[in-house]
Amino acid sequence: MTTADKRIIELYERHARAWDEDRGCARPEGERRWVERFSAAAGPGSSVLDLGCGSGEPIARDLIAAGHKVTGIDGAAALIALCKERFPNETWIAADMRRLKLGVRFGAILAWHSLFHLPTDDQERMFSIFAAHAAPGAALMFTSGSERGESIGRWRDEPLYHASLDTAEYEALLKANGFSLIEYVEDDPECGGAAVWLAQAARG
Repeated sequence: MTTADKRIIELYERHARAWDEDRGCARPEGERRWVERFSAAAGPGSSVLDLGCGSGEPIARDLIAAGHKVTGIDGAAALIALCKERFPNETWIAADMRRLKLGVRFGAILAWHSLFHLPTDDQERMFSIFAAHAAPGAALMFTSGSERGESIGRWRDEPLYHASLDTAEYEALLKANGFSLIEYVEDDPECGGAAVWLAQAARG
């Protein structure tokens, strides 16, 4: 693993307030529409597991407004503290999603702009964690790149790690873990250039 990879959680921990400010400044045009599609696939009132929930803005707010009960997971305790301040009636847990074992299944699982901060091996292992927390018919939505590899961006003058599998690998992981693909858009120009995946667990 690279140094930047190891420092992801620590980076967000130190800059939680700054990240929250930056996240609120600009929202890609298509992000809200994807959240609406995810909410519709989950079904009314479904519980949502938000992996890498950040400060809860704007995604968790959208989900709560749509009638979902949110359980948010983030490795940065400072970001979880912001979530608790804003949405005290939801469940917020400071934890590394790579080691998650809640013993609860959810009607929907979201990893929005968070899965791609993990190294490729960890991303592969996350799909069994998705499956372990997915109720029958649960919606799953995540963002990724479209080609296998690592890249180091910059944020607040510090290195910011990203990695991706290729499209065929994500497709295979979904299938192997019981998810069928509903919709996929590669490098969505209305969503910051991310590849967006929306899938659904088998209904049993």
